[in-house]
Amino acid sequence: MTTQIGLLIFVFLLLILVFSSFVSVKQGTIAVVTVFGKYRRILLPGLNFKIPFIENIYSYISIQNRSVELEFQAVTFDQANVYFKAMLLYSVLDQQEETIKNVAFKFVDDRNLMQALIRTVEGSIRAFVATKRQSEVLILRRDIVEHVKEQLDQVLETWGYHLQDLQLNDITFDEVIMKSMSQVVASNNLKAAAENEGQALLITKTKAAEAEGNAIKISAEAERQASQLRGQGVALFRQEVAKGMSVAAKEMQDAHMDTSVILFTMWTESIKHFAENSQGNVIFLDGSTDAMQQTMKEMMSLNLLHADKVKK
Repeated sequence: MTTQIGLLIFVFLLLILVFSSFVSVKQGTIAVVTVFGKYRRILLPGLNFKIPFIENIYSYISIQNRSVELEFQAVTFDQANVYFKAMLLYSVLDQQEETIKNVAFKFVDDRNLMQALIRTVEGSIRAFVATKRQSEVLILRRDIVEHVKEQLDQVLETWGYHLQDLQLNDITFDEVIMKSMSQVVASNNLKAAAENEGQALLITKTKAAEAEGNAIKISAEAERQASQLRGQGVALFRQEVAKGMSVAAKEMQDAHMDTSVILFTMWTESIKHFAENSQGNVIFLDGSTDAMQQTMKEMMSLNLLHADKVKK
């Protein structure tokens, strides 16, 4: 009976020894092993062997990305308060043994690491903002991020970490400054709107004047062409009348008839036209025989003059 109990105790102790000789490390994590408090080695993800009761797991180091949100205040060169809200993304630099050793032993715990990290970021941003004016801060967001990355990467590498990204999510000022900035923007918008309206009015009036000038030019050109056409029409009419009278006079001469009949007919038709289309207007016309003979002589002389020109 005593032998069986001793055997059971031996088997139990053997099982404890076997199970304590293996350790499982999760994916994305690295285990740090110490021997009697002194660093010995690291264990990668998966099933690992360790010496029971001698090697001890000091800590598990996560190599996944970590994030932390920051809220802090800075003062510009012209003594304006700037309030920042930022998001910091960082991770372990690599899986090298020296890097993991720095991560495990540089700080007492994660709380002290976060405190040092946050104060370093805030100090870097405050130092940069202190050299800039309040009006420049909003347009220097990218410059602030690049400055912090340049300064922080060197420090974090000595701790075994790497800065993945820094996002400045919000940059605000005191309420009085925010109101003054809004008023400046509003006044600039009103100024731009007034300038645009003035330019639009100037363009409208200029175009209207150009259109009016073009219309006057077109109207004058049309009137000139119309007057020219009317003059050409009158000239053609007179030319055709003269031709007709010449032909009629020649035919009457060939028939041994008096050509003055043509003139008399034109005289009577003219008087008839005056009477029918006078519309109440008074026309003083000498209708005596002497006046008719005088008019006929003048018309005959014009006819002869035209005939002489045609012959020439």
